[in-house]
Amino acid sequence: MTVSSASTTFADRHIGTRRQADVDAMLKAVGYHSVDSLVDTAVPKVIRQETALRLQDALSEVEVLAELRRLAGRNKTAVQLIGQGYYDATTPAVIRRNILESPAWYTAYTPYQPEISQGRLEALLNFQTMVQDLVGLPIANASLLDEATAVAEAVLLMRRANKTKPAAEGKTVLDIDVLPQTIAIVKGRAEALGFEVEVADLSQGLPEGDINGIVLQQPGVSGRVFNQVDAIAAAKDRGALVTVAADLLALTLITPPGEQGADIAVGSAQRFGVPLFFGGPHAAYMAVRKGLERLLPGRLVGVSKDDAGVPAYRLALQTREQHIRREKATSNICTAQALLAIVASMYAVYHGPDGLKAIAETVHRHARTLAASLAAAGIEVLNRSFFDTLTVRVPGRAAGIIADAEAQGINFRSIDADTVGISLDETTTTDIVARVAGIFGATVKEAEGFALEAAVERSSDYLQHPVFNTHRSETQLLRYIRKLSDRDLALDRTMIPLGSCTMKLNATAEMEAISWPEFASIHPFAPDSQTEGWRELIAGLEADLTEITGYDQVSIQPNAGSQGELAGLLAIRGYHHSRGDEQRNVCLIPASAHGTNAASAVLAGMKVVVVATAADGTIDHADLTAKIEANKDVLSCIMITYPSTHGVYDGDVRDVCDAVHAAGGQVYVDGANLNALVGLAQPGKFGGDVSHLNLHKTFCIPHGGGGPGVGPVAAKAHLAPFMPGDATTWKAGSGATDVPISASRFGSAGVLPISWAYVKLMGGQGLTEATKSALLAANYVAARLNEYFPVLYTGEGGLVAHECILDLRELTARTGVTAEDVAKRLIDFGFHAPTLAFPVAGTLMVEPTESEDLAEIDRFIEAMITIRKEIDQVANGDFAVAESPLRRAPHTAAAVVSSDWDRAYPREQGAFPGHHKQDKYFPPVGRIDGAAGDRNLVCSCPPLSEFEN
Repeated sequence: MTVSSASTTFADRHIGTRRQADVDAMLKAVGYHSVDSLVDTAVPKVIRQETALRLQDALSEVEVLAELRRLAGRNKTAVQLIGQGYYDATTPAVIRRNILESPAWYTAYTPYQPEISQGRLEALLNFQTMVQDLVGLPIANASLLDEATAVAEAVLLMRRANKTKPAAEGKTVLDIDVLPQTIAIVKGRAEALGFEVEVADLSQGLPEGDINGIVLQQPGVSGRVFNQVDAIAAAKDRGALVTVAADLLALTLITPPGEQGADIAVGSAQRFGVPLFFGGPHAAYMAVRKGLERLLPGRLVGVSKDDAGVPAYRLALQTREQHIRREKATSNICTAQALLAIVASMYAVYHGPDGLKAIAETVHRHARTLAASLAAAGIEVLNRSFFDTLTVRVPGRAAGIIADAEAQGINFRSIDADTVGISLDETTTTDIVARVAGIFGATVKEAEGFALEAAVERSSDYLQHPVFNTHRSETQLLRYIRKLSDRDLALDRTMIPLGSCTMKLNATAEMEAISWPEFASIHPFAPDSQTEGWRELIAGLEADLTEITGYDQVSIQPNAGSQGELAGLLAIRGYHHSRGDEQRNVCLIPASAHGTNAASAVLAGMKVVVVATAADGTIDHADLTAKIEANKDVLSCIMITYPSTHGVYDGDVRDVCDAVHAAGGQVYVDGANLNALVGLAQPGKFGGDVSHLNLHKTFCIPHGGGGPGVGPVAAKAHLAPFMPGDATTWKAGSGATDVPISASRFGSAGVLPISWAYVKLMGGQGLTEATKSALLAANYVAARLNEYFPVLYTGEGGLVAHECILDLRELTARTGVTAEDVAKRLIDFGFHAPTLAFPVAGTLMVEPTESEDLAEIDRFIEAMITIRKEIDQVANGDFAVAESPLRRAPHTAAAVVSSDWDRAYPREQGAFPGHHKQDKYFPPVGRIDGAAGDRNLVCSCPPLSEFEN
């Protein structure tokens, strides 16, 4: 690895340890004379790629931004009236600049350490409260991935929750007016899990047969709004549960699903200030009635108290997490769309209930005006009661109407040769209404008729909590946003050394393009002639990822790592079925694997068989051989993570792959740890048949407090026919093998310019150097800390990969100090904790990444050494563990300045254990009582008086 003498390239700014003196110091600690010699020892020769990455030479930031401008220029913005679940919206500038484009918000990690996540947790609790109020149900999550997959999650929830016989095993019925992409996603999931789905017009009654659950859309894709009380009551009389997919903006005017008797409400929060983004990322939501909260997928923010009795937020009911429940998980969802949920929640805070209702009334009035104008011109509007969408009958003229509209910069929805759909939105003006009417040869008339039926009009209040009625001026909102971000620790303030999560630099230049209108304001179903720039960028990124991974094809459609896993496993399933091997349904999964692996396998219709782990952390070959032999006729695949979840390059990976292939199975390589492979080894070349990647890890898309994520799936040529297809065209039962995974063809396309820019800025050499630097950093941490906290697993030469597991179990047994105590004490040093208790309970997994500089890495190491000294104080009896600064951590400012300090250690030791006092971060709350929060579940905004006390 060549180290630059001056910072002249992007790689020099991305890689933190570029000074030769720093590299030499780290190598000395590890015991190697060069980075290459360390890499040659750590990475098994049997997997090393033979040639350098064949990628375009690295570009400068100026060149990359110029190329992005060129690509953006190939897209055509238009007045987007296509609808079908996606609407243009205005992102208030104060929210765009201070949340969507602010590293204080977009570089934050999932709030698993709640004491340093109080700001984003409050924003997410606002999101839950907003949803609960609007849909009329008491419990909402925060959040899901897109509307179509949220409906699929609701269908699976109904199937788990319904204990009524014979409805429990009955079919799921979708209303004919449910979004087409949603129907495709649900049917795709149903094929794998083996249950029946029927589509019917539920306004005309329920079909015959046993019914497990029904799904209604309000308003429907046609725009139809009808009173669903009778349909819901009829379903319940038949023992079925009821889900309503509802538009949040429409619910300011329409009776909410909960008040009509629904059990579940789902939908998208996209039109609450989130750009179209060519299909995503957008926060979906799910809300449920009482009694279903423990089956709710995704994350749920709850309210508990800290050790001083102060109300505090946390993620509630974490036993639902797939990392713990594995194949018994209620869902394979790992990430969320936290950043977009926060944007949507702040949109509601910004507008308040009156502002949201005013927007909805304006949209509805424009739709009524257009309908009246068309009707006066003799043009048939098929739906008489609607909120924002018209279905217009123009016999034989639909194609011409759509072409005329496009020529005027307006997009309509093509339904069939005789029918056009028009969906108005927040950005629709009176001028646009007049232009649309003119396309049909009509002139604008007053909005007479076409009013919502009285039976569907909302009468209940919503968003009455002060948070939605206080921040009316931009000054107030700006300060509220800043107050919340100041409560958090994100990557803009400190290293986040999370093993397996790769929290590294999200460069500003990479982020620059995502909010450009030419990328952000494009509808996912816009004509291809308007999206040439998007599709060129996506094709280029897929090609680069294909080269990097060594596979033959990549699809970027999956909008999270969990969805990439499912896509890869469905591809394997489809491949076996195409060969007549339907019986191959067993998925082997090592005991150390990511929890989502097992959950995804179950969703793909597979049976999980766990393979034991050997004492050195590798796969137990005797057990693997026995499991292969026992299942050789039904073996579908094995899922392995490489480097392993234990942070080690297993030298036997080719042997494992060969053994599974010999038995007729496929090899799924989980790409969560690709940060340790790029430029050095390619999973598609050392035995993998399919992998998912995490663009929000290895390829720099920021975590955003728990999402957005993108989880592309990469596969060898024999699996290519089974890669994800287009949900708007895929038909269940047609023999089509390309089962869609996400609602839009390109998933969360809106954040792809980030990874595209990263690859172009680094080039093949820069990407390879980044991997080597990540290995050096991890081994440096392991070498420096091993005498204080033994490194649990190592590979060749006693080396680790890009992360290391620090084993605290012996210290815990001797002193009572736990890994959680260490995690909380690190907050006092201004650090986010490493990964806690995964993949081995009682340990911490550390990943420094390549973008941290030596000074920050050393600061972390010194913090850990200081903590070890405090553990020794406990061991020596200086104070009991319960009274130690470890167990009492983290220390708030209020605790430190309290006049009744009675702790067994000095204030200074508690509050200022490190050397950096000037930039001290104080957490807003002390250690939170998680169990109490689960026993007394509160998951909406509590009265402000609780916090004022």
